[in-house]
Amino acid sequence: MPGSLSHLTRRFFDVLLSKPLTVDEADTVRKWLKPPEAAVVFFSQTDPDQRHGYHAALVVIDAGAVDVAIVRAALLHDVGKRNARLGLIGRSLASVLIRLRLPLTQRARLYRDHGEIGAEELARIGCEALVVDFARHHHGERPVSISPHLWEMLQLADQPPKTGSRVGA
Repeated sequence: MPGSLSHLTRRFFDVLLSKPLTVDEADTVRKWLKPPEAAVVFFSQTDPDQRHGYHAALVVIDAGAVDVAIVRAALLHDVGKRNARLGLIGRSLASVLIRLRLPLTQRARLYRDHGEIGAEELARIGCEALVVDFARHHHGERPVSISPHLWEMLQLADQPPKTGSRVGA
C-alpha cells in the first residue's frame, strides 16, 4: 500500500524536482555499496529513485547510523520500483488505483509489489538480512528482525524531504 496522501504528494514533487546525482555523490554511493548492489540494482534505477535512496542514506547517517548495512538498507529499499518502468504520471496513477483498491495493470502491480520484488532481488545478490527485510517491509509492519529504534530511523529516512530541502546539502 502506498504511503499517506501527504507522503505521496511530497514524493510527487520530490520526483518532479529531482536532479541526477552528481559525480561526487555517485562516487560516495559506490563506496557504501558492494559492486553488485551498485551496478546491478542502484544505478539501474531512475535518477529520482537514486536521489531518494541517497537522501535516505544521508538521513540515517545524520541520525547516527555507523553500520554501513543501515546505509545500504536506506539506499536500496525502493530498487524494486524500477521493474514497473513507470514514469511520474504512471506512478501517480498506480498509487491512486492502489489506494482506491481498483483493478491494476501488470505494471501497476509491479509498482505496488516493489518491496517484495526488490527484496527477492537483493537476497539473490547477497545483501544482508537488514537490507532485504527493510526493502520487503518498508511499507508495512516492522518485522521482528529489525529493532524498533532502527525501524524508526529507516522509516524517517524513507520520507521525502520537505520541498527544497536536502539533508547534507
